[in-house]
This record gives sequence, structure tokens and C-alpha cells, in this order.
Amino acid sequence: MTGVAGAALSTPMLNRAWAAEPTVINMLAWYGHAEPDIVGEFEAANNVKFVPKYYAGGDNMLALIAQSPPGTYDLILSDAEFVQQLNAAGYIEQMDASLYPFDDFFPEYQHFPGHWVGDDLWSVMVRYGLLGVSYNTEALTREEAMSYNCFWNEKVKGKVGHFDWHLPNLGQMSLLMGNDKPSPFDISEDAWEAVQEKTMSLKPQVGGYFDYGGTFSSLKNGEMLAMCGIGDWITGVLQKDGAPVASVIPEEGGIQWTESYSIGKGTTKHDIINKFIQYMLSPEGQVKSIEMAAYPGLSPTKSGWKAIQATNPEEAKRSGMLEDSDQNPIKMYQEGRVHIRDIPRQQSLEDWNDFWSEYKTA
Repeated sequence: MTGVAGAALSTPMLNRAWAAEPTVINMLAWYGHAEPDIVGEFEAANNVKFVPKYYAGGDNMLALIAQSPPGTYDLILSDAEFVQQLNAAGYIEQMDASLYPFDDFFPEYQHFPGHWVGDDLWSVMVRYGLLGVSYNTEALTREEAMSYNCFWNEKVKGKVGHFDWHLPNLGQMSLLMGNDKPSPFDISEDAWEAVQEKTMSLKPQVGGYFDYGGTFSSLKNGEMLAMCGIGDWITGVLQKDGAPVASVIPEEGGIQWTESYSIGKGTTKHDIINKFIQYMLSPEGQVKSIEMAAYPGLSPTKSGWKAIQATNPEEAKRSGMLEDSDQNPIKMYQEGRVHIRDIPRQQSLEDWNDFWSEYKTA
């Protein structure tokens, strides 16, 4: 009798323990996307647990997937320019466009390049940001920073840093050389030679090449006074900590980075993944995304703009998400001042990466 009673008492407890086991979502992403400030409330409300694998740079992302067994990642946060490669390699699944609020997206982002193949959807844009000139406001004026030529300014000699990824840096150099049409990443061989020559001329100004953490610390402590290849996604966090830094889109134009969610090939967790993507595109989710502790972003949705204007008007003003802001990202995109970051179109990724390695060791 004692044994039977013990079994009767323990079985419900085992069932409750089993039911409490959260669904694990393996996410491949840039740092910050699976941290508590972003996913904590969703995890608690839906009994899920995000397990992230973080990377920096689309080249690294592709390498991680290639080295992993199929089905390793349920959810992949990708830079938009790499979605086509994820698709071509069979790493992601087609998505149901009817599940997402595309009517709420600004028109410029409803049918985003590379996310669709005809009417077939492969990735959903969740946030974006702008890359321009990032600088120490005690070293350079805003007027000086309004051109990429400021990187050659004597006031920052030896204290110009690079975020160590070839696409954003060389894209900015391409803009400086006047390659804004059709794209700073779609340039002839002659133009590519000129970009390399101009980049090499910056070498005497350069004080280092930095990863994510090093970029933060070197700007924060004044080791670097200007930084190529980044924007408000770095300086926005530092500004909140009181560091004298800022970012602007210079007269030559800026580059837009774009982050989007894709469903990993072979996952069995479609329903909860789609629910999470819907949550992140809701006004509440977009405010979390905009205010992400790791690095801020901009919202592609109209309701996201309204939500941040209502809940955090200072952040809306600081980031340009106001209709009358001179750094309004939608207006700059419409005016042709902002260009979508892309992979090289007339050269290979290896060409650009090989030059970047050569430049760093020159």
C-alpha cells in the first residue's frame, strides 16, 4: 500500500515536471538577440528557452552553418545580403508571407531585395540601422564628420579604427569615391582598383582593427577618435553611457545594415518560431528591438515608430525616427543618401576579403 500510495503521489509531480520543460529554440544570431531584454518576456509567456550561437559578420555566419549538421539552428538571424546565399545553399525554409504584418511595413521595406524570390518569401526583416561616420565629438565637429574625408584629418592621426569586416568599410570607401549608382557594391574593376588605392592611403591614420567588444571599448576610452565601418549601433550604446561620441550619415551617403529572421531548414518548431517573429514585429517587440541593450536598431514598421515615439521620445529623437528629423532614415533612403549593404556584384567576396587582409597587414 505504501508503494502504491507513493507512486500515486509521485506521478503527478513527474507529469508537472515534464510539462514544465521548455521548448528549446536554437538561434544563430548577432550578439544580443537572445538576451533577456529581448526574449525574456516571450520565454516566460510561452515556456520556451532560446539557446544562442552568436557570430559577427555574415562570412562567419555562413561558415558556422556549413560546419553544423542540418537542423542545428531553428531560427537564423541574418544580414539581409546573405539571405540569397542561405537560400541557394538550402539552409533555410520558405516562409508563409500571410503570417506577417507587411501592410504595417514602410513601403520601401515591404518587398525587400533578396528576401523574396518572385512571390516566395524566405526571410522577414526585423530591424535595420545606418553606417556612416562615427567619431569622438571632442575631437571632430559634426561639420567635419559630414564627410568620410574626416578619417584623413590630422586631428585623428593614429586614432582611426576599423570595425574588422570588409563589407561596411570598403562600402564606405566606395561611396567616398563616388560609386553611389547603382550601388557602392556594384562597381567596375577600374573603380575597385581606385577604392583599394584610396583605402591604402588611409593606413598611416589607422590605430587598429577591432571586433565588436574592441570597437566599443576603444571608442569609449578615447583610444580611437574616429571609426570606419560602423554607425549608431555602436555609438548609440556609448551615448547612453555618457561617452562623447556620435554618428552621422555624411554627404557622400551612408550604408544600411539590415537584420532579418529565417527559419532553419529541418526545424520542427515552426509554430512557436512564427509566433516569436510576429511578437518581434509587434509594437511591443519593435520597442524592445529599438532599445536592445547590445546595440540599438531602427524599426521597419509604422507602428514601431509610433510606439517608440510614445514610450521613449528621447530615443526616437536621438535615432532619427521622427518625420521631421534631418537624419530620418526613410527620408534619406528615399533621397538616395542611404544604400543597402550588399555583397560585391562585379568582384567576389573573396576578392574583397583578400584585399582587406592585405590592407590590414600592409
